[in-house]
Amino acid sequence: MEHLKEEQAEPVSPMGQYFNSSVLCIYIIGVLEFEVPIHDLQTLALIKDVFIPINPRFSSVMIQDKDGEKRWKQVDVNLKDHVHFPIFPSGKTVESYDKHFHDYLSSIAMEQLSQSRPLWEIHIINYPTNDASSSVIFKLHHALGDGYSLVGALLSCLQRADDPSLPLSFPSLRPSKPESSTKSFWRRFSWMLSSAFNTVSDFGWSILKSSIISDDKTPIRSGDEGTEFRPISITNMDFSIDHVKEIKSRLGVTINDVITGIVFYGTRLYMQDMDLKSMTADSTALVLLNTRNIEGYQSINDMLNTKAKGLWGNKISFLHVPIPKLNQNKISNPLDFIWDSHNEIKRKKQSLAVALTGTLLDMESKFRGQEAVAKHLRGTVTNSSAVISSLVGPMQQMSLANHPVKGLYFTLAGGPESLAISIMSYVGVLRVTLKTEKDFIDEQRLKYCMQSAFQMILKAATGNS
Repeated sequence: MEHLKEEQAEPVSPMGQYFNSSVLCIYIIGVLEFEVPIHDLQTLALIKDVFIPINPRFSSVMIQDKDGEKRWKQVDVNLKDHVHFPIFPSGKTVESYDKHFHDYLSSIAMEQLSQSRPLWEIHIINYPTNDASSSVIFKLHHALGDGYSLVGALLSCLQRADDPSLPLSFPSLRPSKPESSTKSFWRRFSWMLSSAFNTVSDFGWSILKSSIISDDKTPIRSGDEGTEFRPISITNMDFSIDHVKEIKSRLGVTINDVITGIVFYGTRLYMQDMDLKSMTADSTALVLLNTRNIEGYQSINDMLNTKAKGLWGNKISFLHVPIPKLNQNKISNPLDFIWDSHNEIKRKKQSLAVALTGTLLDMESKFRGQEAVAKHLRGTVTNSSAVISSLVGPMQQMSLANHPVKGLYFTLAGGPESLAISIMSYVGVLRVTLKTEKDFIDEQRLKYCMQSAFQMILKAATGNS
């Protein structure tokens, strides 16, 4: 692969620079779980011929040109620096290998990638776990792109397991139908007033939360400096999408409302278990949003097309959402968490705070520089109690070179938060992944509380356990 001239190198996006700065270094960790042991996968050939050509950033390093601008410069890729085949002790039980896998996953998630090489790694784990016969771990720097871009890249390497000639399909991301334009002048006027008020309120609160107002210290937020350098644990659980849809239909809300309500309820149950006073503590979730106006994943070619509306890169923003407080009424009626989530999300939709926040970051970048914005974003995460992100996966089973994919999930690493919650759908299953600060959060207890919250909400909504 030839080196590109520096002046031809692609500039690094502002968000890419924020995520790879002196104060922030964020990674996306993705895991593919296979139904069968990895056999004759031709791993290096697949990575060289399929994965790396997807995007020039997979064969580029971040450099600073003579004008001080950061750019992507293509370099030769030595696969031995990026592809790893860890060796675990032989002859162990599945439970033992499961522990080895999760210890390894947590360990590599914390390691810094060398800035002198392209910012990705792939780890081939040909040992069984409780969830799979073998696994592949992708570690990708967030500067390369956001979850949408990187999952889109991953999916371009995979085929439908039942018929590779057919395309993968995804649950609709189409928003609900807009209200009729024939609604009365007063209703439109009322909506505009509400939108203006919510925008001012949300935008002002967002600025305060990013700077001077921090959440209470609770069992999910240590609030300590240097949290991003502490060991982490990564655990996950499965929920039935059919059950989520049943709750949605019974309550007349969205799937997003249901998932958010379950996560918030489970979080508060854990907080109550660990410290009774924290059930009413001020806690906020930072919800990451994909700002593309699109439905489903586009092809890689479309993503790389600068005229396409689903551009490759970091097209994300964030929303501060208060975690509802727990009281006796909510304990006896867990559906209140769904309604609270529904009302809060509906209110946030009547606000332009997300767009204004993006404009503010752009202005701050121009006047104060990229490092100042990175510090601003770090403060935003540090002052919150949890980071929540979600991605939509395909509805059909996938395979990689005739290796059927049993499951997949992702998480974020390198941030200063004590708790990150990642949600991904795949073939009728909703996978919720918890990245927690080790020895501070009891991840197994939190997982149990999330599962209990799901069962209690399902029972309350449908009458079935």
